[in-house]
Amino acid sequence: MASISVKNILGKAAGSVDLADELFAVQPNVPVMHQVVTAQLAHRRSGTQSTKTRAEVSGGGKKPFRQKGTGGARQGSTRAPHFSGGGIALGPKPRLYGQKTPRKMVRLALASALSDRNSEGRVVVVDSWNLPAPSTKGALAALAALGVSGKVLVVVTSDQDNVSKSFRNLPDVQLILTGELNAYDILCNDWVLFSTESLPGATADQGSNR
Repeated sequence: MASISVKNILGKAAGSVDLADELFAVQPNVPVMHQVVTAQLAHRRSGTQSTKTRAEVSGGGKKPFRQKGTGGARQGSTRAPHFSGGGIALGPKPRLYGQKTPRKMVRLALASALSDRNSEGRVVVVDSWNLPAPSTKGALAALAALGVSGKVLVVVTSDQDNVSKSFRNLPDVQLILTGELNAYDILCNDWVLFSTESLPGATADQGSNR
């Protein structure tokens, strides 16, 4: 089982923690990640687009001109698709874009994304945020001390309100709960920050430098 060093918000070593191999040490499966991310993005589509067919537009009940003798093609209604103001042929209708994805694929995609970031050294574990009150300035100082830059995904637990309020106003930081962690959000960010409380599959801390 691989281990990772734990840091405090000052960027100093604070021990180490074991990472679950089934989450942080698998061979990234790119096709599975692509399929799961595609399904996740498809599920977000509202699917409310709609056009009217010739049966749904108003008007057109009267034959526009007589059948014969005009020299033109016969017409039965001005609501046909080739008339201005007519219905739309083969237009979009409300539909569901969601795709069914097996749970094993979702878990594998999550593990692949975490393992990819871990292999690049872009997973950071903090022993404790130690933010007694919400402080955006304190959150910025913590990121700088940890050497994290670019887009950052901060994984929090539901009871870490001060942490959430401290990071939520930073434009390059995305907050997510541990139970909502997914491959798409991991891949959209350069770094993934955990605390020892929000780290999934972690064992007891092995550090003695606290």
